[in-house]
Order: sequence, then structure tokens, then C-alpha cells
Amino acid sequence: MSQIASLGIKRLEAVHYLVRDLEPNRRLLVDTLDFREVGGDSPQVVERSKQRTAVFVAGNVQLRLTAPAASDSAAGRWLKKHPDGVGTLVFEVKDAQKAFALLDSRGGTPLDEIETVEGEGGTLRQFTIATPFGDSLFRFVERQGYRPLYPGFQAASQVAPDGNRFGFSHIDHITSNFKTMAPALLWMKHVLGFTRFWDIRFHTNDVAPDRQTGSGLKSVVYKDPHSDVKFANNEPWRPFFEQSQINLFIEDLQGDGIQHAAIAVPDLVSTVRELRKNGAPFMPTPGTYYDALPGRLEQITVGPIDEPIDTLRELQILVDGSAPHRYMLQIFMQELAGIHGEAAAGPFFFELIQRKGDQGFGGGNFRALFESIERAQLAQGRI
Repeated sequence: MSQIASLGIKRLEAVHYLVRDLEPNRRLLVDTLDFREVGGDSPQVVERSKQRTAVFVAGNVQLRLTAPAASDSAAGRWLKKHPDGVGTLVFEVKDAQKAFALLDSRGGTPLDEIETVEGEGGTLRQFTIATPFGDSLFRFVERQGYRPLYPGFQAASQVAPDGNRFGFSHIDHITSNFKTMAPALLWMKHVLGFTRFWDIRFHTNDVAPDRQTGSGLKSVVYKDPHSDVKFANNEPWRPFFEQSQINLFIEDLQGDGIQHAAIAVPDLVSTVRELRKNGAPFMPTPGTYYDALPGRLEQITVGPIDEPIDTLRELQILVDGSAPHRYMLQIFMQELAGIHGEAAAGPFFFELIQRKGDQGFGGGNFRALFESIERAQLAQGRI
């Protein structure tokens, strides 16, 4: 069977996040995570759209945060249905016309025709499609010398120097949660042309079958074979389907949608050490995880690793791998609702990841992550 034609995706250019209040998110991104605020909507765009966007950059990670100035704005309507969350993922493509034609022919659902913007050093072509990711959209952008980040963007008069002192590099993957993920997987395969890359099933009930509570998931990763764009997709897994943290996320978001973005860094130990000094809040990991870690690394054939176990325990960094001395390090920040102390801030969070030869998704770490979230949900009386 011949491979499906490529959409020509070059990269995930930006994550467009919709918020009720820019200020607490600005403080988190700039003061805690060392993103640079590089600009936002021009006054003319703000007046016309009745909403305001601010753009934050760290390495090749670009976050566009939009807050409504009026309830009848696009952001305002979205936020009537959901807590803060991802409204749009923006992808740069080689040829917008080709991508549009392929998506349209495969049953994709464009929301508009291709928009062409001239000037500013070149041409930009873009269009947007609906997705199975709840109310999140995908926008495809072709740049031919066009310099602004998007039409109507106005650069800040003063911008901090390039670089992120914590080493943020790029978005390694996007993770989404679904009540049932089969439709989304079929859409990624047959509409986007992505290929199946990795999968796992996990349940806290696996090692304690007599327990009366638990949380489980099925996870399948799809990848664009022509770029480094990857999507991890989760659904709840019985027993205790309604208690699954995947299902609870869907309840919190009030629909399927994007759970987290994983940011790649070159040295996670140094990054987490400095972030903790800067007050960054992470999900806790039980000490028993590190008690068992040396034996687990031998069991999964990774063997000795470069980082001392005591250092990982101190910083609460997770480890997983699949072959001798090929592994990954990862850690998860708290949900934004917890960071901001406000349920309306939403269940989205950031992961930080360093890959040391392993391209998996931390299947062996699901237990630690689930137990951490489960303890928080028990404390809240949710399970």
C-alpha cells in the first residue's frame, strides 16, 4: 500500500491559548518560566476583534494568549463553554494550496477559503480546519518571506534578549484526551496522513486488583512521517472508567481537548533545579518510585544512567527507556487551575522532557504520574 501524500508540515509553529485573564498567565510565563513577551495584536485588531492577544516565546516555543475584551468575541464565546484552554494549533506548511486540497479531498473540514496576505516583506497564506479535538482548531500557514508572526501582529517596543535561561528548545509533542479516541485516530491517519508511532495501556489496578478505586488509560501516539510533529492521544480505560483522570480532565474542560504540551530541553536536571529555585510548581513523585528505579532500569534493559538516582529523587524527575543507555527524562508541571488557584484557569499543563536516545513516551512513568494526580483528586474528594 503506497504512503498517503504528505501535507507538507514543516513544524508546529504556535499554540494559541484562550484565557480569561492575561495577567496571571503573563507572570507565570515571563517571571517563572522566562518566556519573552514579543508583542501582540495591534490596536486596530483589538478594536475589530474585541479581544487582545499577547505572544510569548522561549527558544522555538511560541505561545499566543488571547483574552476577550467582550463576551461576543471569538475568545469570549469559546470561554463561555470551557475553562481556559487551547483554541488553535498553528502549523507551518510548505504549500498552503496543496495542504488545503489534500485535506479537502480526504474529508477534512475547512472553516474558510485560503486567506492571502501581501506585504511585510512577502506573502502569507493560511486557512483553518475543524478537528476531533473538541473545540480546538488547526490552522495551516505558508510563509513566503512574510515576517510578522501573524496578520495584525505588532512587535513590542522593548523585547528581552533572545534565549531562555532554562534551555527551552521546542515542543516535543502535544497530548490530548478523548472520551473515545478511535475517531480522532482515524482522522489523523486518513485526513492528516499521520502514522501510528507508539502505544500503551495502563491501569493503577494492574498491581492491586482488589482496590476499590483506580485510574487507567489507553494511549496511542501518531506522528507526521515528514516532520517531527507528534500527538499522544488518551482515552479512559475500565474499570473505574469515570474515575480515570482522563475522564476527569474531560469533565473539567467540558469536552475532549488538549491536555498538555511537552517542551524539550537539553539538560533537564539543570533546568528543573533552576526552575524550582524560581518557584515553578511541579507534580510530586512518591519516594517509592526512586526506591524501585534501579531495579526497573535493569528490568527494561536501560541499565546505568548518567544521572545519580539521589539527584533525580531530590528533583523528582522521572526516567523511562527501552534499550541499553537509551532513555528519557521527564517531569510534569501542575495544572494551570492549581497554579492559579482558580478552576476556570483550566486543566492544561506543561511537561518538560529530555531525550537521551529514547523516542518513547514514558510508559513506565504513567504509574507515578497517575498516582500523583490520583492523590490530589482524593484530597479534593473527587474519587
